[in-house]
Amino acid sequence: MSSAATKKSTPAKKTIKSTVPSHPTFNVMITKAIKDLKERGGSSKMAIVKYIEANFQAGNMVDHFVKLTLRKMCEENELVHASSNSTGAKGSFKIPAKETTTVKKPKAEAKTTVKKTASPKNNSPAKKTVAKSVKKNSPKKAAAKRVATDAKKAASSKVKATKETASKK
Repeated sequence: MSSAATKKSTPAKKTIKSTVPSHPTFNVMITKAIKDLKERGGSSKMAIVKYIEANFQAGNMVDHFVKLTLRKMCEENELVHASSNSTGAKGSFKIPAKETTTVKKPKAEAKTTVKKTASPKNNSPAKKTVAKSVKKNSPKKAAAKRVATDAKKAASSKVKATKETASKK
């Protein structure tokens, strides 16, 4: 027997290439494209694809990955459709306006004022009187008053209607 026949041939080990893309993620590229294109009505998918192909070395499946990334970014509210009737990767896209967090200042509460009055008859120290400020009606109270007046009007109209029907019979 020959030695070649006794040895089993082992397949060569496959080496996996760890290729790191030479471009940033598609999320970053898409947001940069929309910012740089500065289109008033939003940037379309094709305009974004052309921008990425021109400015990044993204490979040959740019259209496919842009489509998937646009859908995902819209679901996560990172992008917004320019028109309300667009869905998925169709239509034009805008970067949403940043939500401004406005801190509401609490309304200034009614302050009490202290008045000093000296009585001419007594030589005692001045008396303190506290004047309370008048609180304005709250919106809830105003709404309740409106409902009450509306109910009164409705009741009076029902009474008039019953009187009229009774007089007709």
